[in-house]
Amino acid sequence: FYLDNTIEKVEGMRPYSPLELVGRNIYMREGCYLCHSQMIRPFRDEVERYGHYSLAAESMYDHPFQWGSKRTGPDLARVGDRYSNAWHVAHLTDPRSVVPESIMPSYGFLKDTPIDVKDFSTHLVANRLVAVPYTDDMIVHANADLAAQADPNADTSGLEARYPKAKIGDFDGNPQQVTEMDALLAYLQMLGTLVDFKNYDEAAGYR
Repeated sequence: FYLDNTIEKVEGMRPYSPLELVGRNIYMREGCYLCHSQMIRPFRDEVERYGHYSLAAESMYDHPFQWGSKRTGPDLARVGDRYSNAWHVAHLTDPRSVVPESIMPSYGFLKDTPIDVKDFSTHLVANRLVAVPYTDDMIVHANADLAAQADPNADTSGLEARYPKAKIGDFDGNPQQVTEMDALLAYLQMLGTLVDFKNYDEAAGYR
């Protein structure tokens, strides 16, 4: 009843690209949200550590949202662009190789698991039924966009027009196939990068 009043439109927010959406599905499947929240609270210690506090609009296309209820690991709402793809691959393959105190299990198998998608457009159609504004153009190009985002040699002009600021390239270091690792990194590297928070900081008097 109150959603239209509480979730204001924020410039930069868009639906997930097909590859990001696959990555988000993997994130949920593997239970990443059980140890990593995606909600930075409006407190000084939170903002100084993680970045600008989370906006309601950043979760408006999440079904379900990934706010989480505890933090065994750090909040990931602003993790996009903080680390290289190589760092993420190393971390997911052998967490303690980059974070010695980590208790996270290994997810190295994602590098060896190709994405098995026969027709991913149906997933976009399902999301549109719950008010995610996927267009007919996005749905028609879903499978091609999924493959192109992980291919550094692909023509991505259409993809970039449909999904501004999408991260593009070979995420997992293996350009021969699109893997679940590619998808998860596409999702992680996008988190927190769509909204230009300089506008919010300047309006609040921050520099």
